[in-house]
Amino acid sequence: MRTVIQRVSQSSVTIEGVKKASIGNGLLVLIGCENADTEEDIQWLTKKICGLRIFDDENKVMNKSIMDVGGDILVVSQFTLWASYKKGNRPSYLRAGSHEITIPLYERFCAVLSEQLGKPVATGEFGADMKVELINDGPVTICMDTKNKE
Repeated sequence: MRTVIQRVSQSSVTIEGVKKASIGNGLLVLIGCENADTEEDIQWLTKKICGLRIFDDENKVMNKSIMDVGGDILVVSQFTLWASYKKGNRPSYLRAGSHEITIPLYERFCAVLSEQLGKPVATGEFGADMKVELINDGPVTICMDTKNKE
């Protein structure tokens, strides 16, 4: 699983002109799954996201997690995180997982993240043409890949 995690002061996702979800202070998590991803990847990644200390404390030091600040999370599926750009100028997405495998992975990821957060996470819609808006706070952007845990 690959993610781009952005600390936001607000974020939303709109599908066909209708706002599906929005959050205030929290994290926008863009996630791409591949066929090789497992429950172990989900558990590791959700724990890392909930524990990631990228929110300011009273001394303006990034020392607090999403759990500490009571923030929200918006999760948006994004197969383009698996783009291969080594040959030519048109990216290949061969490593992006098939829908049969990645939809259940995405849904499980959202469910486990919600459990760990202690409240529902907002989501986009898997496979939809989404318009994502955000105000990146900082800006703070972290990329994580479960195949690079070390």
